[in-house]
Amino acid sequence: MATAHRLTTAAETARAEIEAYLDATSRKSLLRFITCGSVDDGKSTLIGRLLYDSKMLFEDQLDALASDSKRSGTQGEALDLALLVDGLAAEREQGITIDVAYRFFTTEKRKFIVADTPGHEQYTRNMVTGASTADLAVILIDARKGVLTQTRRHSFLVHLLGIRNVVLAVNKMDLVGFDQARFDEIVADYRAFADEIGISGFTAIPVSGLNGDNVTTRSDAMPWYRGPALLEHLETVPVESAAQADEPFRMAVQWVNRPNQNFRGYAGRIASGRIRVGDTVSVLPAGRRSQVARIVTFDGDLAEAVAGQSVTLTLTDEVDCSRGDIIASAAAEPEPVSRLEATLVWMSDEAMVPHRSYWLKIGSQTVSAAIGGMGPIVDVNTMEQRRGLTLALNDIGQVDIDLDRRIPAVLYADNRRLGGFILIDKVTHATVAAGLVQGFPKSVLKTADHHEADKGSILWIAGAGRSAHAARAAESLAALGRPAFVLDEAAIADLVSDLGANAEAERIRRAREVARLMARAGVHVLVTLEAAPEEAQPGRRIEAGTNEDEGAGEWVI
Repeated sequence: MATAHRLTTAAETARAEIEAYLDATSRKSLLRFITCGSVDDGKSTLIGRLLYDSKMLFEDQLDALASDSKRSGTQGEALDLALLVDGLAAEREQGITIDVAYRFFTTEKRKFIVADTPGHEQYTRNMVTGASTADLAVILIDARKGVLTQTRRHSFLVHLLGIRNVVLAVNKMDLVGFDQARFDEIVADYRAFADEIGISGFTAIPVSGLNGDNVTTRSDAMPWYRGPALLEHLETVPVESAAQADEPFRMAVQWVNRPNQNFRGYAGRIASGRIRVGDTVSVLPAGRRSQVARIVTFDGDLAEAVAGQSVTLTLTDEVDCSRGDIIASAAAEPEPVSRLEATLVWMSDEAMVPHRSYWLKIGSQTVSAAIGGMGPIVDVNTMEQRRGLTLALNDIGQVDIDLDRRIPAVLYADNRRLGGFILIDKVTHATVAAGLVQGFPKSVLKTADHHEADKGSILWIAGAGRSAHAARAAESLAALGRPAFVLDEAAIADLVSDLGANAEAERIRRAREVARLMARAGVHVLVTLEAAPEEAQPGRRIEAGTNEDEGAGEWVI
C-alpha cells in the first residue's frame, strides 16, 4: 500500500510539473524565422547548433545523430549537426538542403519555429515558401566567400516578402582566423547592397556554427565583437504580432460554426487589430454591418481578442457570412475590388500563360483569376528591370490580375496574411506562383455606397477560332452575372451597309465607337472583327489560337 501510495504521489507530481511546463510554454511569445543564403554557407549546421546547445534534443535523437554522422556525415568522427535538419536521402547524399525543414525549440524566454531553406538557385521557390510566414530572416554569408549572387537574391526576396527583422550572420569565422577586418569588409559590402534594395537596417553577428562561437553564448575567440550572441538577439527582437494588434481589425472567416439552431458563429484567426464585445463590424465584400455579441474560445468567452488569436465571433444580427468573407472593423473597412496590381514570384516549371484562368487563394477565400497585363520583370542578380510577355521559374514580375468577383482591398504591406496569395493551376491543382498585393487600379475601387456597377471591357479576339472562343467567353461571363456581347460582322452589318468595299478603316472606326459606348455602359464587348493589331484599340488583344482546347475561353472571366 505504501509503495502504491508513493507511486501515485510521484505520478501526480509529474503530471503537475508537466502541466506547469506546458502552461508556462503557452505563455511565451513565438518567433518564426528562417535561415537563408548561398550554397554551403552553413545554414543547416547553424540550426543544428542552436538545437544542440539549447538542449532541445532527446537521447534517441542524439543516438540517431551519432549513427547518421558516422554513415553520411562530413565532420569525421564529430557530430554532423546539419543532419538534424537535412532529413531527405538526396540531401544527405549531396550534402545540400533541397526542401524546407521546420524545427521547433524553446528557451526560457521564447518559443521558436525555424525554417531551414535551400541555397541553390533552382530551389528558390522553396525558400519563398519558408519565408512567407517568417518574422525574421537570418542571412548567412561564408566569411571566406563574402557576398554572393544568391545572397543578393535571398536578401531581395526577404525584403520583398516584408520581413523587416534581418540578421546578417557572417559564418565560418574560424576559417578566417576570427579576423575583425574581414568581418567589417563583408558587413560594408552587404550594407551597400542593402541600401540599394531598401533594407533599412540589419544586425550583423560574426559566428561559427560548427564550433558554436556567438551562437548561443558570446565567444572568447572574438573579444572585438561586443554585440549579442545570435540566440540572445532572437530572444529579444520584437515579434510582428505585437505590432499587428495596433492595426485595424481584420479576420478571415475559416468556418461557419453552427452546431445547433441556437448558435451561429464565425471562426477564424485574427489577422490584425483587436476586437471587443459590442464593436461594430462589417462583413465583406457584401458590406453588411452588425455588432459583436460574443467572442467564443475553447476556454470560455473573452471580452477582448487580439491579433494572432483564433476565436469564434457571434453577431447580434443574422447576416450572410460564409467561408472566405472578411469581418473587419466598420470604422476602417477595406473597399471591395475585382482587379489587383501584384508582384508574382513564379514557382512552376511551366511558364505563365497570360489570360489563362487560375485559382487565386487569398486568406481563406478562393476566386477565379486571370493575369491581364504584364509589367516589368526584375532580374534579382542585377536588380535591373526588363519587359517580357510571361514569367518562367523563379522570375519576379509585376502583373495586373482580373478576378471573377470582388474581394476586400488589402495591401500586402498593410497585412501579410490578407495581402498575400497563391495561384493554383486549375488542371493540375499545383501551386504555380506566390503573389503580393501591391495596389488597386482606381477604376475598380467601389464608392462608399457599394452600389457602383461593374466596369465594362473590350477584348479584340484574333485567330482562326475567334468566333467559338468569343461565344464560350460570353457564356462564362453571363453565368457570372456580367453582361457580355459579341461584336462580329453580323452585329455591325446594318451600321456599315452604306460603306463601299474600300472603306475598311471607317468600318473598324465605327465598330470601335460602338464597343466603346457599350463598355462605358458596363458591357464586356468581345470583338471578333478582322483588324490589325494597331487598330485593336481601346481594350486588349487576344490571340485565340494560343490557348489549349481545354483552356479555351479561360482568358476572360
